[in-house]
Amino acid sequence: MPAQPPPARPTGGDRRTRLARLGFTDAERAAQSLETGPLAPLAEDGRLLSDLGAAPDPDQALAGLSAVVAAQPDASALLAELQHDAALRRRLLAVLGASLALGETLTRSPDAWRLLRGAAPLTLRPLREQLLSAVGARATDELPVATADHAVDALRAAYRRALLVVAARDLVAERGLPGTAADLAELADAALEAALAIARAGEPDAGRSARLAVIGMGKCGGRELNYVSDVDVVFVAEPAPGADEADALRVAGRLAQGLLKACSAPSPEGPLWEVDTALRPEGKQGPLVRTLRSHLAYYQRWAKTWEFQALLKARPSAGDRRLGEDYVDAVSPLVWQAAARPDFVQDVQAMRRRVEDHVPRAQADRQLKLGRGGLRDVEFAVQLLQLVHGRGDEELRSPTTLDALAALADGGYVAREDAAKLDEAYRFLRTLEHRIQMHRLRRTHLVPEDSADLRRIGRSLGLGGDPALELVREWKRHALEVRRLHEKLFYRPLLQAVARLSPGEARLAPEAARARLEALGYADPAGALRHLEALTTGVRRRAAIQRALLPALLGWFADAADPDAGLLAFRQVSDALGDTPWYLRTLRDEGETAQRLALVLASSRYAADLLLRAPEAVGMLGDDAELQPRRQLQLGEEVLASVRRHEDPTIAAAVTRAVRRRELFRVAAADVLGLLDVEQVGTALSDVAAATLAGGLDAAMRFVAGERRGPLPTRIAVIGMGRLGGGEMGFASDADVMFVHSPVPGADDHDAAEAAYAVANELRRVLALPAPDPPLVVDADLRPEGRQGPLVRTLGSYAAYYARWGAVWERQALLRAAPVAGDAELGRGFLEMIEPLRWPADGLPENDVREIRRIKARVEAERLPRGGDRSRNLKLGPGGISDVEWAVQLLQLRHAADVPGLRTPQTLPALAAAAEAGLLDAEDAEALRTAWVLASRLRDAVVLVRGRTGSELPKDLREVSAVARLLGYPPGGGGQLLEDHKRTTRRARAAFDRVFFG
Repeated sequence: MPAQPPPARPTGGDRRTRLARLGFTDAERAAQSLETGPLAPLAEDGRLLSDLGAAPDPDQALAGLSAVVAAQPDASALLAELQHDAALRRRLLAVLGASLALGETLTRSPDAWRLLRGAAPLTLRPLREQLLSAVGARATDELPVATADHAVDALRAAYRRALLVVAARDLVAERGLPGTAADLAELADAALEAALAIARAGEPDAGRSARLAVIGMGKCGGRELNYVSDVDVVFVAEPAPGADEADALRVAGRLAQGLLKACSAPSPEGPLWEVDTALRPEGKQGPLVRTLRSHLAYYQRWAKTWEFQALLKARPSAGDRRLGEDYVDAVSPLVWQAAARPDFVQDVQAMRRRVEDHVPRAQADRQLKLGRGGLRDVEFAVQLLQLVHGRGDEELRSPTTLDALAALADGGYVAREDAAKLDEAYRFLRTLEHRIQMHRLRRTHLVPEDSADLRRIGRSLGLGGDPALELVREWKRHALEVRRLHEKLFYRPLLQAVARLSPGEARLAPEAARARLEALGYADPAGALRHLEALTTGVRRRAAIQRALLPALLGWFADAADPDAGLLAFRQVSDALGDTPWYLRTLRDEGETAQRLALVLASSRYAADLLLRAPEAVGMLGDDAELQPRRQLQLGEEVLASVRRHEDPTIAAAVTRAVRRRELFRVAAADVLGLLDVEQVGTALSDVAAATLAGGLDAAMRFVAGERRGPLPTRIAVIGMGRLGGGEMGFASDADVMFVHSPVPGADDHDAAEAAYAVANELRRVLALPAPDPPLVVDADLRPEGRQGPLVRTLGSYAAYYARWGAVWERQALLRAAPVAGDAELGRGFLEMIEPLRWPADGLPENDVREIRRIKARVEAERLPRGGDRSRNLKLGPGGISDVEWAVQLLQLRHAADVPGLRTPQTLPALAAAAEAGLLDAEDAEALRTAWVLASRLRDAVVLVRGRTGSELPKDLREVSAVARLLGYPPGGGGQLLEDHKRTTRRARAAFDRVFFG
């Protein structure tokens, strides 16, 4: 066969097109460089071109490689290696494409490229030995053989060569972020050691006078250093055996100054980085070098909160290793006691805000480190959590941010999902910071604005599409997530509560827990310890989170009236929710939820019992908006939508009760937490009752219609009476109602009446079914003829009865009538029918006034429980709720025709209208208003505390104290409450006598 012709060489246009596709921005210039420059022998090597195209900046990588090849004494060796060593190509081009500064290192040190050879992952020679060797010292106590100036240049050149290897491993993903940061910290340690060796060359007798340790702080101490960052250090010195302390400090000071000079002084090789000693005691105003004893004396007496936060990352970096370890061992206990300092958490939070406020406004949107959503947000949040919880959990005491974050997640102090998001964001932001600094090896934390810079960095991070656009998008996404989580973790109330505990209390050790329970006022410390053991025993995450929560919860329970009941209820709620993932996470993370839960459980048996049957309601405690009562229309729509999914009225009633249970807890919790006043509580409870009646009525109507096998022949409405009609229900109130119906056109009146009666009876039946919830008693005794009269009447029947037989007390009862469920038009018709009865145009005849007064006297004589203390009865006792309401209702019956403001079913608005109209003087009105509010609050508080209904002030002193605490009195305020009640009712009774009896 004839020989095959050689493949055609690509034309200039073909090469330029290919280079453009590979990512070169100036394909013309790149093609010319390949054709005529030092790389011409490899111009057709497709592997080299592909690797150039994979570099962060292909144009920069090509220019850099050309300069490196041109600088070689024998370029053929490098060209040959580039052809055969794929790993070398990838590493070298990645470095050249990412860093102009390291490209200059490769050019100035022509053999440095050999450090990047080999298929195996790169390894770093022991850095301390490597840099010491560069300055001519084989150990820290031997002097360098080179002159000081030459040693400084040699140190910096050796540092750059080692940095080249670190960067190469970083860029080709042979070393992740934590490994790269640790390598940079180790390299800094080695440089400090070598710099100290240089300094010793000028102090030949230093070893006989002083021991000097260099303590790494900040990112250096945490083994998470940047490419270019200040290296924070503290110097600690001790006299050598037999040496004078003052002389030792002078010598150590000169050694420290020599170290600083060796790292930062001008040199042809450029400086390493700034060595920052401002974290030492007294900052820049304090001595550069101190003894260990002097350090401790300062920290024990003068140090501020931020200084202990800085010491969290302290570790021996260079110099006398034993002295460095002694220093860390001595200051470490102080670090983990710092959280007990007054206002510790607030100090740390304020410091973060100050740092943020000092970011120049022009840089705020580009600040990667200090701004909102920046690296400091992660670091401050992690460090604050460490300092607060690390007192009792030694697993949290890592100086490295990501290790500490992982430990916080493992220990249950941070949700795993939150920790994972913070970890991801921190890695991205730190890697971005590295790529920004790597370009020119300059200390900066600003994201560049130039699109070429953004493109290079984006490509170095492996971002595709439009790398610049993707980089900004990813950065903003992570910054938003960091800020959200920072605010969630950094400002959580649990931190302040745990910070106030002693270390023993924070650990919940048995002996410390028992002592603390007794001190906090737990009546049964042994029983409380059993609850604690049940909640915290085990290695599961649930137990770990409980161990983090309970030290603070114990104090919060003790801030309320019954800490023992609170802890028991908390255990029961925790058991009920089991492993529900959101429950403990919510308590730990979400605002005030845990503190509010503790207060509610330890203050109110009523609320605790409701929560045990609806434990998912815990979620509403963290948000004031969630604790605002739902209005009647909203509740009614929800109840009807739920009820209509079930044909069985018993099941439908259970659904209605479930909504009521949740809403009762919402109102009870809001009341305990002081978010509602007594009028708002009354309105909310009335709306809940109305929605419950609406659901029961709908279920009953559908059931009766099903039984009759056809539509109902009548319309039905439920009229609220008493406190329900007035929108003033309490936790102990029954639902007073009347039923009204209106036959549909063409229906038989008798058949319609039977259907309406069946519906009313079914409504009362389903709502009276046995249930563990507080009962809603549907009381229809205020209907005409009372229990002897028909349960349901038509409008005409009601009108006829009231016209002929209605007594004055029945007209008085109608003052508080209001439709609450059923047919709205029928309800409005009922109100129109009764309007002239309850707002009589001619007022009230004197004989009716006398009759009302007679009935009131009878009520007081006959309805008070036998043997009861009249003065403690909140409803019927002198100056109680009944006195106020009867006084107001008498004024309404007599004057509502002339005073429109009196035409309301609500007590307090009617009282205010009467006072404004001059029907009673302002002092009497205020006395009556104050008594009604206090009695209503007390009646609700008694139910909330006891968990059962009651209209008397408790006789048990503990219950009185609990009621007083619920109403805002200080601990031990039960006696003051009783005195206030006596004084208020005495004034109200006197006002009642004047208003009611004239």
